[in-house]
Amino acid sequence: MPPDPSRRLTQRDIARLAGVSQTTVSLVLNNRADAESRIPAETRDRVLRVIRETGYVADPAARRLAAGRNRILGVFTYEPVFPSATGDFFHPFLVGIEECAERCGCDLLLFTSAPTVAGRKRVYHQDHRLRLADGCVLLGRELDREDLSRLVAEGYPFVSVGRRDDAGGTVPYVGADYPAAVKELVARIRAMGHERIAYLGHGQGPESYADRFRGFAEAVPDAPLLAPGEPAAMVARVLVAGVTAVLAEEYADAVALTDLLGKRGISVPGDLSVVTLGDPTRPAPTDIDFTGFRIPRREMGRLAVEDLTELIEGGSPAQRLLPCEFAEGATLAPART
Repeated sequence: MPPDPSRRLTQRDIARLAGVSQTTVSLVLNNRADAESRIPAETRDRVLRVIRETGYVADPAARRLAAGRNRILGVFTYEPVFPSATGDFFHPFLVGIEECAERCGCDLLLFTSAPTVAGRKRVYHQDHRLRLADGCVLLGRELDREDLSRLVAEGYPFVSVGRRDDAGGTVPYVGADYPAAVKELVARIRAMGHERIAYLGHGQGPESYADRFRGFAEAVPDAPLLAPGEPAAMVARVLVAGVTAVLAEEYADAVALTDLLGKRGISVPGDLSVVTLGDPTRPAPTDIDFTGFRIPRREMGRLAVEDLTELIEGGSPAQRLLPCEFAEGATLAPART
């Protein structure tokens, strides 16, 4: 679809029309010294041809901003990412962030001075150094609503990794399309004869939880929502519900549930299928190959930096949801009659 002629073209438009990444367009436009070694001549010519054909002209105000910026991108994490038990979960996000920042010729600044008060970290605190960076990528399961509202109100360029509800205005984000991924899993489960399906999780709280459960509730209306907790309690809830398949919101809960079921002589997936809704967010050592889906974490980090550079150069805030990848695994089997 061609861009709307009533609005100014952006680098994202040029990238889409040329079939390349936004980072590639930025490198070509800024005449980076290393662009020739990174970008094939054919690709560079295609980008320049699209620029000529569309009459694209970079916004002068944005170019002045680009010329005066530090070429430093901030990263703020609401949860510790290394070294910590959650490091494995956040690592792919950081790899994607680093890769794209390097391609854009930007340095990364990890904001670590924010104190933890009453169990919460805040972007804005007495000695915050947000303005050292041209913009910031936000990471964390749950972001502070007051921080988001202030970032939006002040017009500071930022992008969240993960979908966020609006906060007094549009919150730019690159997230995972959890509702679609959960619906696809439900369809696969039903195709294997399962009619009694339950959701094991909170189903509320952070947007990632709410999105997963929304996809489940739309696919399986009136199905039971089973609260997570101690393994014995989870097993009891599952058995009382009389279901043949369980979708576990947290990977670690699926591991604990499956381990205790096995000790009680209940086979997974022979007697009960257990499906996971994403990657482990806390330590859950296991040899079980769970059926479920994988979150495109590296790609989310990479695109967050692309969208942030677009914002810094005067573009509009974007909200993207990426598809999750189905993981075949070995914990889903036809329902027993």
